[in-house]
Amino acid sequence: MSHELETADAVARAAGKLLREQLGKMRLVRHKGPADLVTDLDQQAEELIASLLRGAFPTYGLVGEEGGEHFVSDNPRWLIDPIDGTVNYIRGYPFFSVSIALEREGEIAVGVVYNPILDELFVAEKGKGAALNRQPIQVSATAILDQSVLASGFPYDVWTSEADNSREWRRFLKRALSLRSDGSAALDLCHVAAGRIDGYWELELGPWDMAAGALIVQEAGGSVTQVNGDHFYPYKRNVLASNGRLHAEMLAVLKK
Repeated sequence: MSHELETADAVARAAGKLLREQLGKMRLVRHKGPADLVTDLDQQAEELIASLLRGAFPTYGLVGEEGGEHFVSDNPRWLIDPIDGTVNYIRGYPFFSVSIALEREGEIAVGVVYNPILDELFVAEKGKGAALNRQPIQVSATAILDQSVLASGFPYDVWTSEADNSREWRRFLKRALSLRSDGSAALDLCHVAAGRIDGYWELELGPWDMAAGALIVQEAGGSVTQVNGDHFYPYKRNVLASNGRLHAEMLAVLKK
């Protein structure tokens, strides 16, 4: 384990501890958009993560969902989401995570996603495989779409945008065994990596939502692209991840 991964591991656990201790308490909530909420804990957790990462790597940049660029550096830089699944966190729905990724020379080199409720830490380092609580993980072997369990979500501007993922959802509803919408992109990606679900797609995501989880899927043997099949890049705001065996068929459904 590199020093960067070891540090991100410890930082994600520290932030997760804060979130776990504050879960269920009254929160200060404000709206960034009609369906896009943020709490004081999002900001506190991001400040904690930024402080710890900057202390360990003072020359690295950091971009967070809530605070923008805490400190600027072209390369390398951290991409962090202090609470991926804020609506779930506000409601006490136990499906949210801390997501930390390290970008170096245009590629994601390290990914860490922590579920503080189940104490599950998903990690990956480019070229070194993926693990859950130090045990190697791999994607599922499902090879037929009608036997698959898939996940997706809906964008924050779903009330106003025609690109609301409803058409894609309807198509997969008629093709897959079952669909899930649990509200944390990072955890959905990790569940693809661990073989719990077979595929995941979503539109209009931020790079901090996808970067860590996408690397974890790739290092677990899965495939990750954009929803049109192009090369995955976290700044393109969409993702299709699968066990690889279903990727072409999922792409065909999305391209209709």
